[in-house]
Amino acid sequence: MFDHIDNLEKEWRSLQPLESGAKKILDKKFRLEFNYNSNHLEGNTLTYGETELLLIFDDTMGNHTMREYEEMKAHDVAFQMVEESAKDKERPLTEQFIKNLNEILLVRPFWKDAITPNGDNTRRRISVGNYKEFPNSVRLANGEIFEYASPTDTPMEMQELIEWYNSEEGALYPVTLAAMLHYKFVRIHPFDDGNGRVSRLLLNYVLLRNGLPPVIIKSSDKANYLRVLHLADIGDYEPFIAYIAEQLEWSLNIAIKAAKGESIEEEGDIDKEISLLKKNLVGKNKQRAHIGTPNDILRILSVSGITLFEKLIKTLSQFDDLFHTAERRYIFSEKNSPSYDIQKRAGGRMVVETVDLKTWLEAHKEFNIQRFGMEFNWEGYKLLPPKLNFRVYVFFNFEKYFYSIERVTTYDGLDHYLENHYDDQLSMDDIRFTVNDISKTAIKYIEENHYDDNE
Repeated sequence: MFDHIDNLEKEWRSLQPLESGAKKILDKKFRLEFNYNSNHLEGNTLTYGETELLLIFDDTMGNHTMREYEEMKAHDVAFQMVEESAKDKERPLTEQFIKNLNEILLVRPFWKDAITPNGDNTRRRISVGNYKEFPNSVRLANGEIFEYASPTDTPMEMQELIEWYNSEEGALYPVTLAAMLHYKFVRIHPFDDGNGRVSRLLLNYVLLRNGLPPVIIKSSDKANYLRVLHLADIGDYEPFIAYIAEQLEWSLNIAIKAAKGESIEEEGDIDKEISLLKKNLVGKNKQRAHIGTPNDILRILSVSGITLFEKLIKTLSQFDDLFHTAERRYIFSEKNSPSYDIQKRAGGRMVVETVDLKTWLEAHKEFNIQRFGMEFNWEGYKLLPPKLNFRVYVFFNFEKYFYSIERVTTYDGLDHYLENHYDDQLSMDDIRFTVNDISKTAIKYIEENHYDDNE
């Protein structure tokens, strides 16, 4: 079962240590994937893009409860705590560590719907970081009640779980150990809430402790995840262990690609484009628009602007070695002043690309900015025809009640991508869609105008 895992692990270890830039990209990927999916499995409604905005930029968008934002950030803290603890090989796993994870995850006490031992609906105050005081049975899809460990038995069973883990660590294959710790913990269900999230944190604690990347249980695969857990409930553990091994293969492949300097972004999915379309259609009907202020513009450019420009540079710079000259610069225009003319390269005001944009924006926040963007200019095509030159200008256009992302080129005019109210940053789906579309039009232009000597 584990031969392929062993081969991938050997390749992964042979690529250590990672170059710092690759490690940063990989850590961010796993951080976002794990936080988003583990919370989404439990009903959190933040999108992947909203999760990235919250955890990376400490900003929010969307119509969600405060608790959803708090629990997403708390889950991120708990994951970092697991990463740090896994590094300390001298520190054994303890009940107190697990209680601390639950306390961090749940943030503070709250009220939640529950089921009485008789199967009646009720409400119960959920404490954090303490073992359950009442039975926490669940009603299955067929209407039957599934029983976990009783509150009386929970302390003893948790003590036995820790003793089992510490005795098997180093003896069992890491994937088997991680999967069985996850399952045994879920079977006890020691807390009033947060058991699923804690179980997946413990799963990754074991893998990280053994030098392996974290496993991501995809929320889109929830049905299969629950199916193999239910098989384990009747004593058939192999499917669950195999399922965890399969997810580890995905993580190892991602990690190996990152270590080799390859892209690990999963872009272009049609569901992301549909999500973007729905977001924009809903956005047009919002009744909460307000007049944009200079501070709004500064906030949008400092977060969404910097992110968009960084991703554009990373992607479009791949065209640079096809040309003798490749240059980039920021260009902006103020209200009531001439806008930039890409054909004439006139109008607007230039800011060199090497400037620290966030610092520059803070220092010039008194400017009454109408448009702010980045121009990409390529000249002297190295193949044929040598006069194939082109420019792309991607910019934020700030109107009274909204801002938009637009693109103008020397070859096909103006494209209008999306509109947002000033309350909303761009989502990562917005940014990926924009960067992908701009890249595709540039590729198409080069392909249509390139020719060989023999043609």
